[in-house]
Amino acid sequence: MRKKTGSRALVIFMAGAVLWLAGCANHADFVELRDHLLTVAKTQDQDQKRLDALQRRLESLERVKDIESVRPKFDPKFDELSARIQKLESRLAKPDETVGSPSVPRVEPVPGEPARPSKPQKPASSADGATMLPGIPTITPTSAFNLAYNDYLNGKYELAVAGFQRFVKDFPGTSLTPNAYYWLGESSYQQKDYVRAMQSFEYLSAEYPGNEKVPAALFKSGLAAGETGDLAKSKKNLKRVIEEFPTSDEAKLAKNKLAEIR
Repeated sequence: MRKKTGSRALVIFMAGAVLWLAGCANHADFVELRDHLLTVAKTQDQDQKRLDALQRRLESLERVKDIESVRPKFDPKFDELSARIQKLESRLAKPDETVGSPSVPRVEPVPGEPARPSKPQKPASSADGATMLPGIPTITPTSAFNLAYNDYLNGKYELAVAGFQRFVKDFPGTSLTPNAYYWLGESSYQQKDYVRAMQSFEYLSAEYPGNEKVPAALFKSGLAAGETGDLAKSKKNLKRVIEEFPTSDEAKLAKNKLAEIR
């Protein structure tokens, strides 16, 4: 019969560890470590109980095997129990590998003081609201917008469309969002995808009516409608530019375009 291992020894270890840490850790660290050690002890006790039960079953099978001399009949269960016992014994021998311990960064000790674990750090936030996780690169709304805009300036309209679509999805409430919808429309227009361009321009005009890009969005929406053959819609949007934004540069362009359509 194997000796029970692990649980009592681990409890003694934990008690010593807790007493040691109590003198050098603050209350929060002490509570966190205590809870973790209790969890380890509970898990190891459960493993020990399962091991004892398996050992009793194995011994019973061994006795039956010796009496009846029918080893082939009991080989499958015998081998399975042996494997399970070996696995449990391995877990009990390495308790730290079976129970996840809190992930805490290493902190160099202050001279004259014992080292102690610190609390996990919370994710930081940048000034413009982008979340920054330790070791994980992030991108700000401004950087994301500029990447897509540079693709537009360089004539990479497919990439620009993808970039602005990603921007309005990831950053729906920033000051750059209306501009992103406008340049998404422009990028689509350059691809001759006039339906998608109109959708972007009209969304901007409807959702952000006070934005400075609205006159340009209405004008370009009128041009896109004309490219699809919808002259009625084209005239309607061009007239809106003239009526709602009479002093804008787009109003002058809209008048010229209307003259061409007539």
